[in-house]
Amino acid sequence: MIRVLLVDDQELVRAGLRGILRETFGFQIVGECADGDEAAGAIAGTEPDIVLMDVRMTRLDGVAATRLIHDLRPDLPVLAITTFDDDEALAGMLRAGAAGFVLKGVPAEELHRAVRTVAGGGAWLDPAVTGRVLAVYRDAPAPSAAPPALGQLTEREREVLTLVAQGFTNGEIAGRLFIGEGTVKTHINHLFTKLDLRDRAAAIVFAYDHNLVRPGN
Repeated sequence: MIRVLLVDDQELVRAGLRGILRETFGFQIVGECADGDEAAGAIAGTEPDIVLMDVRMTRLDGVAATRLIHDLRPDLPVLAITTFDDDEALAGMLRAGAAGFVLKGVPAEELHRAVRTVAGGGAWLDPAVTGRVLAVYRDAPAPSAAPPALGQLTEREREVLTLVAQGFTNGEIAGRLFIGEGTVKTHINHLFTKLDLRDRAAAIVFAYDHNLVRPGN
């Protein structure tokens, strides 16, 4: 059972998500927040496996709330969900540490897959807006140091990076490459260090920038 914390300032939206993420399908809604400023406090009492975070909220938006959660619990994945076709806001969610984004209104089965993937340690980027969001992400001010080179990676690390960027979880990567899940984690830690990447979202952007994957594949 995947434990989900909902953060959205619209009761109607939360009700809809409750209807989709039912225990019948392997989900348990362990808490709900009516705005981003309630999220950090709710985590301690509910111990969720994933936070489903709205982007636009009245008091504290999803970007600020995600940044706060990432600072407090970097191991807790956040999946952004929004009706807004707002590339800057979604890029901001990635910069804040979200593991990806999905648009409201997607079929229930797709939302199920997105939540399962992110809760399992993977990433999920809605192909409808991925290309534009990554373009905004890349336009953000970059560090003064020269960007790391893909050539620093071993062939295995490059394979793992490609699979991470395609949204596979550590367990799924292990199955595809016939290696242990602990070995996958080691490869990920090594490639993060070599490429100076903070998290999986940054790894996805790096992979897109170096043509290891393309939006929608």
